[in-house]
Amino acid sequence: MKQQFPKSIPRKSYLSQVAPFIGQRLIKVFTGQRRVGKSFLLFQLIDKIKAQNPQAHILYINKEDLAFAAIKNAENLNDYVEQHRSKTKITYLFIDEIQDIENFETALRSLLLDERLDIYCTGSNANLLSGDVAGYLSGRSIEINVYSLSYQEFLLFHNLENNAASLDSYLKYGGLPYLKHLPLEEPIVFEYLKNIYSTIVFKDIINRHSLRNTKFLEQLVFFLASSTGSLFSAKKISDFLKSQKINMAPNQVQLYIQHLVNAFLIHPVKRYDIEGKRLFEVGEKYYFEDLGIRNALWGYRLEDRGKILENAVHNHLLTEGYQVTVGILNDKEIDFIAQKNNEKLYIQAALSLFEPKTIDREFGNLKKINDNYPKMVVTMEPFSGNTIEGIVPIDLRGFLTNTWK
Repeated sequence: MKQQFPKSIPRKSYLSQVAPFIGQRLIKVFTGQRRVGKSFLLFQLIDKIKAQNPQAHILYINKEDLAFAAIKNAENLNDYVEQHRSKTKITYLFIDEIQDIENFETALRSLLLDERLDIYCTGSNANLLSGDVAGYLSGRSIEINVYSLSYQEFLLFHNLENNAASLDSYLKYGGLPYLKHLPLEEPIVFEYLKNIYSTIVFKDIINRHSLRNTKFLEQLVFFLASSTGSLFSAKKISDFLKSQKINMAPNQVQLYIQHLVNAFLIHPVKRYDIEGKRLFEVGEKYYFEDLGIRNALWGYRLEDRGKILENAVHNHLLTEGYQVTVGILNDKEIDFIAQKNNEKLYIQAALSLFEPKTIDREFGNLKKINDNYPKMVVTMEPFSGNTIEGIVPIDLRGFLTNTWK
């Protein structure tokens, strides 16, 4: 009996990234937080391959399906593939959540020797996949980072108009694709998101790393949710938690944060010295991969609108393929430096530009940067006037729909 794969709305940007590598002797690795849609990308790739070649031999393994529970390690994986692959033509091999297979990288290295295997896989652990695969296979793999839905994808998935109410729903509920099957109502959505969060924490962090101090891990996540976009070092977090009667050494704080990063629950953003052209070793900001999960844990609060704005800007830059840092210029801070293809974009985020002091601060910091790369201030409030010395003010909806490009 042939496997049937569910249909979904194509995420064209990711499909276009992988398209040049179909049929190439490279392992295509989709990484990202659980439930961001990696499995459906595999299904869409399968559909694409079968549309081009209806007789293509597809072999799909899903480690979250009990039907594949016997595939526990590299040897099991290798044996299964050898048993079910085609003996006469190319086999397109798809492995979902490959990090659940012990020593999977050994099997991948062996399977890659066969010219008649075209291999794709997904995973929800950055350390296991981007680190181990890239290192062990030394240039024979490519990684495609998959994120929650962008705002434009959110509108498409939910069949919504681009208006203020839709933006508010996006900022509140986030971009996990499955939400399209649920009413966008707080009790229902937040309950679903809390369950996804629990799965990530217990399956990808606590169980995988045999963590004992689960209470501290939960408190750390709540702390990061309450302080989204704030600049922290492990020591500063440790000192704050001690004031809350929670004792944890800075090195342990850093370890737990790294576990959260590896599970793609949060993204770290390093500081960059604009004049010295170097990264600082201490002090980072942290943003949530999915704003809905952050809000389900901490609440969607009026006083957090500035933090949510920053998080949304950061996430959009990632989906657009930028490398993101925080800019430091003497004693001034630039919220984001976005770099791609040897080009830069400087961005400040501000709730509104109605106060002269806010205008002076946000635009003034950007004016001090002595180069000619584009600069903009993203705000919640629409503005259709002139630039200030070439620095562009743009509202968040315009930014998220790329009207600035």
